[in-house]
Amino acid sequence: MKTLDLKLTRIGNSKGIRLPVGIIKRYGFSALLTAEAREDGLLLKARKGGKLSWQETAHEMAARDEDWSEWESTAGDGLESCSWKNPAQPERKRVRRSSAGPRRQARKSSGTRH
Repeated sequence: MKTLDLKLTRIGNSKGIRLPVGIIKRYGFSALLTAEAREDGLLLKARKGGKLSWQETAHEMAARDEDWSEWESTAGDGLESCSWKNPAQPERKRVRRSSAGPRRQARKSSGTRH
């Protein structure tokens, strides 16, 4: 493994390092990296993927040995009876304006003061 000397560079109020393009391409670095603090230094890793698909998320959740029994309490909330194809639109109430309500009258300026 080759040792690479890098220089700290000022970036605004912070400091950072510039990585050679060859290193960026070789390790698949993109906009985001994962930094792991170790006793002997800092390990930079390419950040994998981004968001998981729904199927990948379900597989990840199933692989973990977690207790999901408290979610069963939501079974009686009626969501299973909802029509998700054409959800009902909420009712809108019409507001009637009263004819006896306060009215503003414009003052006419006559140009003279009394």
